[in-house]
Order: sequence, then C-alpha cells, then structure tokens
Amino acid sequence: MSFARSGVRPARPVTPVTIAAERLHRLAERLDGDAGAEARAVAALIGGLDPYVAACTTPESAALRALAERTRTHSWGSGPLEQEMLSGHVEGRTLAFLVHATRARRVLEIGMFTGYSALAMAEALPTGGTVTACEIDADVAELARSSFAPSEAGARISIRLGPATQTLHELADAGESFDLVFIDADKGGYADYLELLLTTGLLASDALICVDNTLMQGEPWSGAEASSNGAAIAAFNRAVAHDPRVEQVVLPLRDGLTLIRQV
Repeated sequence: MSFARSGVRPARPVTPVTIAAERLHRLAERLDGDAGAEARAVAALIGGLDPYVAACTTPESAALRALAERTRTHSWGSGPLEQEMLSGHVEGRTLAFLVHATRARRVLEIGMFTGYSALAMAEALPTGGTVTACEIDADVAELARSSFAPSEAGARISIRLGPATQTLHELADAGESFDLVFIDADKGGYADYLELLLTTGLLASDALICVDNTLMQGEPWSGAEASSNGAAIAAFNRAVAHDPRVEQVVLPLRDGLTLIRQV
C-alpha cells in the first residue's frame, strides 16, 4: 500500500547535519535583526550541504531512483520501519565506489531494508560478483525482491531471510568469505556482528567492513539524552576505537559511516 503523492510524509531530519539545520531554522524564526539574519545564514550554510553534495555526485541509476521513490511513497504505518532508513544516493554511490576500489567480488550486507544499498553495490560488481543480503523482515524483503527484478544487477543479489547472527553462523559453517561487508541493522547487534566477522573466517584477506549510522543523529557526543540506539552506537564506537585487532576511520557521511579493516 502506498500514499498518494500528495499524502507522502516528507522525510524527517535524521542526520547531524539535517538536525542542526532544522534547529537553526527554528532559532532564526525567533530572532530579530542581525542575530536572526546570522542564524538564517548559518542555517542555509549547513542545510545546503547535503543537497550540494548530492548534486555534485554521479547520479543514481534509474533502478535505484525507482527503488528510492517506492520506499519514500510506501505506507510504513506506525512500526519500527520508516523511509528514513534508506541509505540513499550519496551513501549508495560511496558504497559502489568502495566495491570498485577494493575490487570486491563477494559482498555481504547485514540489514537490507528495501535494498537500495544492496542494489547500489550489486551494480558496481564485476561479472560473477554477488551480494548476500541478510534481512529479518519478510515483508520488506519481498518489497526489495520485487524492486530488484527489473534490474540486471538485481540478479546478483541473494536474500537470506532470518536473524542475522544465525545467517552469519550458517555462512561461516559453509566456508563462505566476503571481500566487503556493510552493516546497517539493529544497532544493539553491531558489536556481535563485528565479533562474528572477526572470529569466524567470514572475512577474506584485506576485507573492508563498512558500518552505517555510527554518528547516530549526534547522540554519542552532543550531550543530549541518548536513545537506546544512541547508547548502543556510542558503546560500539568506544569498543572499536580500543580494539587492537582493527583500524578504522569514521566518515561524517549522512549519519556516519565507519570503515574498518582487520590488522
């Protein structure tokens, strides 16, 4: 079921940049004179960043554009899934770049949602490359599957339905290994997923792990009361920063993307 176009809810701000821009806009409305003008100027500076970055980034494919539109107009109801969970254009292009740069042939995704990131990475794979995508929600997996069908790259994606930890153990037991892993699932499970990757042979030599939402709306450092997701991400970031088995860099892309490699 989808909303009519006129009834689609605009995406709410869910990244540090978009949240800061919205708050500054609200502040500017309450200020007069030079202070209001300055607040509006800063809000425009911050709020214009993401659209400018997107405009200067290679456009998404028609298949990805259609998938994003389908996600945006889908009726998500009051459950935990929402359109803002989509990785989106710039992050999708970044992941595709990383597939190219690492020459990955076997990609693992932990947490697929409607499949934007899976399809973006699949489009970047060489002939014979595959994406194995883990998803726990059967309905959203079916939405992704039907979105993949029109795309030639969609045939490279295999969906594994069920709890990700169970799927990871099954893949490890089968002797599978991956060149690139993208984690974008339940935040409380991040530490367990990383531990399984590092200890079960799932990582190929020089594999790259990409972890989404590691800035979690600014909660880990802003001093605001943290949600359960914010607390989980803060704990995960601390653990990674002090783990001698890995090296990492946090990129301020969208809601944070951490790149991790085993050393």
